[in-house]
Amino acid sequence: MLFEDSVFLRACRGQPVTHVPVWFMRQAGRSLPEYRALRGEGSILEAVRQPELAAEITLQPVRRYGVDAAILFSDIVVPLAAVGIDLDVVPGRGPVIAEPFTSAADLERLRPLEPEEDLSALLTTVALLVRELAVPLIGFAGGPFTLASYLVEGGPTRDFTRTKALMHTEPATFHALLERLADIAAASLAAQVAAGATAVQLFDSWAGALSRADYARFVLPASRRALGALAHLGVPRIHFGVGTGELLDLMGDAGAEVVGVDWRVPLDSARRRVGPGRALQGNLDPAICLAGFAPAASEARRVLAEGGRTGHVFNLGHGVLPATDPEVLAALVALVHEETAETATQPAETR
Repeated sequence: MLFEDSVFLRACRGQPVTHVPVWFMRQAGRSLPEYRALRGEGSILEAVRQPELAAEITLQPVRRYGVDAAILFSDIVVPLAAVGIDLDVVPGRGPVIAEPFTSAADLERLRPLEPEEDLSALLTTVALLVRELAVPLIGFAGGPFTLASYLVEGGPTRDFTRTKALMHTEPATFHALLERLADIAAASLAAQVAAGATAVQLFDSWAGALSRADYARFVLPASRRALGALAHLGVPRIHFGVGTGELLDLMGDAGAEVVGVDWRVPLDSARRRVGPGRALQGNLDPAICLAGFAPAASEARRVLAEGGRTGHVFNLGHGVLPATDPEVLAALVALVHEETAETATQPAETR
């Protein structure tokens, strides 16, 4: 496999590393002036349909920050749009669905994904990146619950009332919805790997809105279905959600080699909850980066101490905030590399 001996892939597998690897969720985006200059005001759905543009946006943070992995520039709703769901990603709000799902009849609108036809632009982007990158490329897809919540609510929500109502009034319909979304996610991720991605991440960002009982009953089987369909590919699988501190052990049982942890749970506690045999990814609070480098460095050192040197991929506890100073992120990458290097004997001076 390409980059088989990279520090990022080794960390994902719990193998010894020369330093703790680092990358940032949403590392490509509005925090980068070069991104804003290139993207302009167009729709993200239009941008990801332009392979050269999407590839360049993916490469921008790798050049600027020196991170140990790239993540494909795309959006979790791209496969939904590809199978015919009428949606838009509204700036400042997020995915908006023209006709929300309300009953079992709506399942017929969610046909199986045919990646070679439906995601041809995205797969071309992956192929372009494989020729350019000197670090592994992470492919990704939306988790079943998160995509279901958008389809049922019609857009982003804080309380998930319609989603939870459908879950409990029509459990068979909800199970079937999550199964279809799991299959769409798995098909997308498998195609990205076939095109050259060397790791994948399943973003079930809003699964933390659920109780343990509801997660175990409704979401865990679908997550296992999606991740299990990729097991034969031999690439590290990362599973991430926000506010999932009480679900980490269940997420650890879903099948991924790496469990992403948000900023609310110390990594040493997270490791006990997830259990042995899994690496962790995280988990600096993205907001601390807006306070400047000195506070961010102090918190980063705490994260490194709690995460340990083996089986840890340093990241934020969610995505880069748009107002983040890119220089802070660049300095954090250098700090992580320097202070966890095999030859390091003492912490680098605070910059």
